[in-house]
Amino acid sequence: MSEPQGSQGTEGTTQRLPVLEKAADTDIGEYEPPPVPEGAPEGRFWSARRVPAGIVALLLAVVAGFFLYDITAVRAEQPAMRWRRELAAQLAERPLDDTWVLVGAGVAAALGVWLIVLAATPGLRGVLPMRRTGADVRAGLHREAAALVLRDRAVEVAGVQSVRVRLTRAKADVGAIAHFRELDDVRADLDATLAEAISGLGLARPPALSVRVRRPGKKG
Repeated sequence: MSEPQGSQGTEGTTQRLPVLEKAADTDIGEYEPPPVPEGAPEGRFWSARRVPAGIVALLLAVVAGFFLYDITAVRAEQPAMRWRRELAAQLAERPLDDTWVLVGAGVAAALGVWLIVLAATPGLRGVLPMRRTGADVRAGLHREAAALVLRDRAVEVAGVQSVRVRLTRAKADVGAIAHFRELDDVRADLDATLAEAISGLGLARPPALSVRVRRPGKKG
Protein backbone atom coordinates (compact mmCIF):
# COMPACT_ATOMS: atom_id res chain seq x y z
CA MET A 1 0.00 0.00 0.00
CA SER A 2 1.48 3.35 -0.94
CA GLU A 3 2.02 6.18 1.53
CA PRO A 4 0.17 9.47 1.20
CA GLN A 5 1.95 12.20 -0.70
CA GLY A 6 3.83 14.71 1.46
CA SER A 7 4.92 12.16 4.11
CA GLN A 8 8.50 10.94 4.50
CA GLY A 9 8.13 7.84 6.62
CA THR A 10 8.46 7.77 10.36
CA GLU A 11 11.57 10.00 10.51
CA GLY A 12 9.81 13.22 9.76
CA THR A 13 6.96 14.80 7.94
CA THR A 14 6.68 17.93 5.90
CA GLN A 15 3.73 20.27 5.82
CA ARG A 16 2.92 23.13 3.56
CA LEU A 17 3.13 26.44 5.37
CA PRO A 18 0.23 28.84 5.07
CA VAL A 19 0.69 31.57 2.54
CA LEU A 20 -0.23 35.14 3.45
CA GLU A 21 -1.45 36.93 0.40
CA LYS A 22 -0.75 40.63 0.18
CA ALA A 23 -3.75 42.77 -0.40
CA ALA A 24 -3.83 44.00 -3.94
CA ASP A 25 -5.22 47.36 -3.01
CA THR A 26 -2.43 48.15 -0.52
CA ASP A 27 -0.58 51.24 -1.73
CA ILE A 28 2.66 52.23 0.00
CA GLY A 29 3.64 55.64 -1.24
CA GLU A 30 7.07 57.22 -1.16
CA TYR A 31 8.16 59.09 1.95
CA GLU A 32 7.66 62.79 1.70
CA PRO A 33 9.48 65.00 4.21
CA PRO A 34 7.33 67.37 6.21
CA PRO A 35 7.11 70.85 4.75
CA VAL A 36 9.31 73.57 6.15
CA PRO A 37 7.24 76.02 8.18
CA GLU A 38 7.07 79.57 6.99
CA GLY A 39 9.67 81.80 8.57
CA ALA A 40 11.85 78.89 9.71
CA PRO A 41 15.11 80.20 11.19
CA GLU A 42 18.20 79.84 9.03
CA GLY A 43 20.84 80.91 11.52
CA ARG A 44 24.44 79.78 11.56
CA PHE A 45 25.52 76.42 12.88
CA TRP A 46 26.64 76.40 16.52
CA SER A 47 30.17 75.34 17.30
CA ALA A 48 30.83 72.71 19.95
CA ARG A 49 33.71 74.83 21.39
CA ARG A 50 35.56 71.69 22.41
CA VAL A 51 38.98 73.33 22.78
CA PRO A 52 37.89 76.26 25.02
CA ALA A 53 35.64 73.97 27.04
CA GLY A 54 38.46 71.46 27.47
CA ILE A 55 40.92 74.15 28.57
CA VAL A 56 38.49 75.62 31.10
CA ALA A 57 37.60 72.18 32.45
CA LEU A 58 41.28 71.26 32.79
CA LEU A 59 42.15 74.49 34.62
CA LEU A 60 39.20 74.12 36.97
CA ALA A 61 40.13 70.51 37.68
CA VAL A 62 43.75 71.46 38.49
CA VAL A 63 42.76 74.35 40.77
CA ALA A 64 40.08 72.28 42.50
CA GLY A 65 42.58 69.45 42.99
CA PHE A 66 45.13 71.75 44.62
CA PHE A 67 42.55 73.24 46.97
CA LEU A 68 41.07 69.84 47.82
CA TYR A 69 44.52 68.44 48.63
CA ASP A 70 45.36 71.43 50.79
CA ILE A 71 42.05 71.32 52.67
CA THR A 72 42.49 67.58 53.25
CA ALA A 73 46.01 68.19 54.61
CA VAL A 74 44.75 70.88 56.99
CA ARG A 75 41.94 68.60 58.19
CA ALA A 76 44.59 65.96 58.88
CA GLU A 77 46.39 68.46 61.13
CA GLN A 78 49.11 69.10 58.59
CA PRO A 79 50.39 72.62 57.78
CA ALA A 80 48.79 74.34 54.82
CA MET A 81 50.73 74.43 51.59
CA ARG A 82 53.16 77.28 51.21
CA TRP A 83 51.55 78.74 48.09
CA ARG A 84 48.20 79.10 49.85
CA ARG A 85 49.75 80.81 52.88
CA GLU A 86 51.58 83.25 50.63
CA LEU A 87 48.48 83.88 48.55
CA ALA A 88 46.40 84.57 51.65
CA ALA A 89 49.08 86.92 52.97
CA GLN A 90 49.31 88.80 49.68
CA LEU A 91 45.54 89.20 49.46
CA ALA A 92 45.43 90.47 53.03
CA GLU A 93 48.30 92.95 52.68
CA ARG A 94 47.93 94.38 49.19
CA PRO A 95 45.43 97.25 48.73
CA LEU A 96 42.75 97.12 46.06
CA ASP A 97 44.47 99.78 43.93
CA ASP A 98 47.70 97.81 43.75
CA THR A 99 49.04 97.29 40.23
CA TRP A 100 49.15 93.49 40.42
CA VAL A 101 45.65 93.34 41.89
CA LEU A 102 44.32 95.47 39.04
CA VAL A 103 46.19 93.36 36.47
CA GLY A 104 44.80 90.15 37.93
CA ALA A 105 41.29 91.58 38.01
CA GLY A 106 41.62 92.74 34.41
CA VAL A 107 42.80 89.31 33.24
CA ALA A 108 39.96 87.59 35.09
CA ALA A 109 37.42 90.02 33.62
CA ALA A 110 38.81 89.52 30.10
CA LEU A 111 38.59 85.74 30.46
CA GLY A 112 35.03 86.06 31.74
CA VAL A 113 33.99 88.25 28.80
CA TRP A 114 35.68 85.82 26.40
CA LEU A 115 33.74 82.88 27.85
CA ILE A 116 30.46 84.83 27.70
CA VAL A 117 31.08 85.72 24.04
CA LEU A 118 31.84 82.09 23.23
CA ALA A 119 28.65 80.98 24.97
CA ALA A 120 26.42 83.60 23.30
CA THR A 121 27.71 83.41 19.71
CA PRO A 122 27.23 80.46 17.34
CA GLY A 123 30.68 80.33 15.80
CA LEU A 124 31.46 78.27 12.67
CA ARG A 125 31.76 81.36 10.54
CA GLY A 126 33.24 79.27 7.75
CA VAL A 127 29.99 77.29 7.19
CA LEU A 128 27.22 78.99 5.21
CA PRO A 129 23.67 77.74 5.95
CA MET A 130 21.79 76.36 2.97
CA ARG A 131 18.08 76.49 2.21
CA ARG A 132 16.08 73.89 4.06
CA THR A 133 14.10 71.35 2.04
CA GLY A 134 12.72 69.53 5.08
CA ALA A 135 11.89 70.41 8.64
CA ASP A 136 14.30 67.82 10.06
CA VAL A 137 17.29 68.36 7.76
CA ARG A 138 19.84 71.17 7.76
CA ALA A 139 22.81 71.56 5.44
CA GLY A 140 25.76 73.89 5.23
CA LEU A 141 28.44 74.76 2.69
CA HIS A 142 31.99 75.72 3.55
CA ARG A 143 32.97 79.17 2.34
CA GLU A 144 36.16 77.85 0.75
CA ALA A 145 34.17 75.36 -1.33
CA ALA A 146 31.63 78.01 -2.36
CA ALA A 147 34.43 80.41 -3.35
CA LEU A 148 36.07 77.65 -5.40
CA VAL A 149 32.82 77.03 -7.27
CA LEU A 150 32.49 80.73 -8.09
CA ARG A 151 36.11 80.91 -9.24
CA ASP A 152 35.69 77.90 -11.52
CA ARG A 153 32.57 79.41 -13.06
CA ALA A 154 34.26 82.79 -13.52
CA VAL A 155 37.30 81.44 -15.39
CA GLU A 156 34.94 79.87 -17.94
CA VAL A 157 33.92 83.34 -19.14
CA ALA A 158 35.62 84.32 -22.37
CA GLY A 159 38.38 86.86 -21.88
CA VAL A 160 39.04 86.08 -18.21
CA GLN A 161 42.66 85.29 -17.47
CA SER A 162 42.58 84.88 -13.67
CA VAL A 163 40.08 85.36 -10.88
CA ARG A 164 40.32 86.09 -7.17
CA VAL A 165 37.22 85.39 -5.05
CA ARG A 166 36.77 86.56 -1.47
CA LEU A 167 33.55 85.22 0.00
CA THR A 168 32.00 86.26 3.30
CA ARG A 169 28.58 85.58 4.78
CA ALA A 170 27.22 88.80 3.30
CA LYS A 171 29.29 89.53 0.19
CA ALA A 172 31.06 87.81 -2.69
CA ASP A 173 33.94 90.03 -3.82
CA VAL A 174 35.28 88.94 -7.21
CA GLY A 175 38.33 90.47 -8.88
CA ALA A 176 39.07 89.34 -12.43
CA ILE A 177 41.81 90.06 -14.95
CA ALA A 178 40.76 90.13 -18.60
CA HIS A 179 43.42 89.93 -21.30
CA PHE A 180 41.07 90.40 -24.26
CA ARG A 181 37.52 91.59 -25.00
CA GLU A 182 36.04 94.81 -23.72
CA LEU A 183 36.01 95.14 -19.95
CA ASP A 184 32.31 96.07 -19.89
CA ASP A 185 31.41 92.95 -21.85
CA VAL A 186 33.49 90.74 -19.58
CA ARG A 187 31.97 92.34 -16.49
CA ALA A 188 28.43 91.83 -17.81
CA ASP A 189 29.11 88.16 -18.54
CA LEU A 190 30.67 87.71 -15.11
CA ASP A 191 27.68 89.33 -13.41
CA ALA A 192 25.26 87.00 -15.16
CA THR A 193 27.37 83.86 -14.71
CA LEU A 194 28.19 84.45 -11.05
CA ALA A 195 24.63 85.46 -10.19
CA GLU A 196 23.46 82.14 -11.61
CA ALA A 197 26.24 80.30 -9.74
CA ILE A 198 25.32 81.92 -6.42
CA SER A 199 21.68 81.00 -6.94
CA GLY A 200 22.73 77.42 -7.68
CA LEU A 201 24.63 77.12 -4.40
CA GLY A 202 21.32 76.95 -2.55
CA LEU A 203 22.36 79.28 0.27
CA ALA A 204 19.74 80.46 2.71
CA ARG A 205 21.11 84.02 2.49
CA PRO A 206 22.83 84.53 -0.87
CA PRO A 207 25.69 87.03 -0.59
CA ALA A 208 25.70 90.27 -2.52
CA LEU A 209 27.85 90.14 -5.64
CA SER A 210 30.61 92.65 -6.36
CA VAL A 211 32.65 92.24 -9.57
CA ARG A 212 35.75 94.19 -10.61
CA VAL A 213 37.52 93.64 -13.93
CA ARG A 214 40.87 95.09 -14.98
CA ARG A 215 43.64 94.57 -17.48
CA PRO A 216 46.80 92.68 -16.50
CA GLY A 217 49.63 94.87 -15.28
CA LYS A 218 52.73 95.53 -17.31
CA LYS A 219 55.71 93.28 -16.66
CA GLY A 220 58.97 94.76 -15.54
